[in-house]
Amino acid sequence: MAVKKYTLAEAGPRIDKFLKSMFTLAGFSLDFTVSEGETPHPDFENPDLMVRFTGRDVELLLANKAELLLALEQLTMEAIGAAAEEHSRICFDANDHRILRIEELRMSALAAAERVKKTRVPFHFSPMNSRERRILHLSLRGETEVRSESVGEGPIRQVVIVPADLKTLPEPIRPPRPRPEGPPSGRPGYGDRGRDRRDGRRDGPRGRDFRRT
Repeated sequence: MAVKKYTLAEAGPRIDKFLKSMFTLAGFSLDFTVSEGETPHPDFENPDLMVRFTGRDVELLLANKAELLLALEQLTMEAIGAAAEEHSRICFDANDHRILRIEELRMSALAAAERVKKTRVPFHFSPMNSRERRILHLSLRGETEVRSESVGEGPIRQVVIVPADLKTLPEPIRPPRPRPEGPPSGRPGYGDRGRDRRDGRRDGPRGRDFRRT
C-alpha cells in the first residue's frame, strides 16, 4: 500500500489554520512557516513537509527534550486526519532541533551497540515516540553482532539493544514514579507548628516544652 504524499497546496492551509487556532487559545507568541520537505538525513527521515517555528516562546517548544514540540506535531497530524503510518511525512522543528536530535540518537545507538558487544548485557533506552525509535533501529540496521527491538506498550515503549543471538527479549524498564510533593516523611508541615501535642505540650520555635514546672 502506497504511503500518502502531503503537498504544500493541500495540507499547508489545514496546518496553518489548526496551528493559528492553537496558539490563539494557548496564548503562545510563535510564528511558523510550512515548506516543502528537506532531507539533511535522508537515511533517517524524508518528510514531505517541514513546519519551522520561531518567536519569543520557541524555547517552550524545546523544553524537556522538545516535549511540547512533539506533542504539537502529534495533535496537528491527528487534526488533519493523518494515519499513524503517515506521521513521518510532516516534521516540526525549531532551532534545528530535529537535525541535532537525529545525530544524537545515531551516536547513542552506536555507542550502546559497542557496549552490548563487549558485555553481552542488554541496553535499554528511555521510552521514546515511534519516530525516534525508528532512528535508533535504522542506525543499527547494518550490525550483525547485535540487534535492536522495541519492547513495552504505550508510554513505556522503548528500544532495547541485545546480542543478535539472544532468544528472549528482556522486559521494558519502567521509569521511576515521581516523588509526591509535601513535607518530608515523619516531619510536621508548617500547619503543625504551635498545635497541641497528644501529651498536652505546646511547641515553641524549637519544640521546647513551655509548660510551667
